[in-house]
Amino acid sequence: MKKITHITSVHPREDTRIFIKECSSLAQNGYKVSLVVADNKGNENRNRISIVDAGAKEKSRSLRIIKTARKVVDKAIATKADLYHIHDPELLLFSKKLLKHGKVIYDAHEDVPRQILSKGWIPRPLRRPLSFITEKVENHYVKRLNGVVTATPFIKKRFIKINTHSIDINNYPKLKELGDIEHASEKKRLICYVGGISTIRGIFEMVQAMQYVNGKLLLAGSFSNQKERDLVKTFPGWRKVIELGYCDRKKVKKILSLSRAGLVVLRPTINYIDALPVKLFEYMASEIPVVASSFPLWIKIVSSSKCGICVNPLNPKEIGKAINWILDNPKKAASMGRKGRKATQTNYNWETESKKLLNFYRNVVASPTCQNRCRMID
Repeated sequence: MKKITHITSVHPREDTRIFIKECSSLAQNGYKVSLVVADNKGNENRNRISIVDAGAKEKSRSLRIIKTARKVVDKAIATKADLYHIHDPELLLFSKKLLKHGKVIYDAHEDVPRQILSKGWIPRPLRRPLSFITEKVENHYVKRLNGVVTATPFIKKRFIKINTHSIDINNYPKLKELGDIEHASEKKRLICYVGGISTIRGIFEMVQAMQYVNGKLLLAGSFSNQKERDLVKTFPGWRKVIELGYCDRKKVKKILSLSRAGLVVLRPTINYIDALPVKLFEYMASEIPVVASSFPLWIKIVSSSKCGICVNPLNPKEIGKAINWILDNPKKAASMGRKGRKATQTNYNWETESKKLLNFYRNVVASPTCQNRCRMID
């Protein structure tokens, strides 16, 4: 097997997990890689990867799930790949069609049924029934695939019961990308947050915390909801926020080089408590201390690495106190940053995960065809 096609109807072509990590690692190791997206930016070849554009995504979620998913699948089939690697739950609905043309792997970025339980745009009475149905549908399709890649060990525990060809490929940072950051020799009192911005990702608490902080917050990312942005801008702490909007990887590196600490104070939702947020490890790889939510898994990572401070993510004063400690103790904070960097070099890096991914691909090739698997299941 030499030809791989990754497919997404949701994510951008520059997606960190899909393009920068998985596709690039495969292309650098002898595979012919295509990536099918739906962003209306046209076809291109980049980093030895052929990017195929299926056109603009449908604006409504319901149409995207059917029409956009069908378009990217049809484009993917046209690439005549040996293996199709799908990245969105709606693409499972077309997995039977893909299996007629090659092997299929599902990449579970999130625990979608649990994620649904915390989606603000879904009416609360509908969340549990929709979560239940989603899990049943996901399980139905996944057990017929050639393999499952998950973003965390927690998600893997669920899928390995359904499909024994399951592995966790953790979303750890690329050391080569973040290891050459040149930090400002005299840093100002700046801390940062990099990533998607929303209520459950702690935007309200972060901004409220800033009213207690003698410093400023570099806020890099896009708001998922305009109303939330309008509301948080009325908070007193907003005057200490420097809003940067969406930033490409080059700008992210610059932000990390200027910052004394990185925030990852996600709210304690069922989807985040066992998550491994890439921003946590990117801060560590960038040699800056972290202020992180006090979830048991995160406490274990941060305390064992001695790379930061864990706080109650719902307590702005506690968050502010942790930020001030880091800003007021630069030598001790720098030591935390070095220890975080060392932990990523030892345990939490993409270079190790990419080897797992390549080995998994080789095992998938040697596994029975889906037709044989389906007969065994049925």
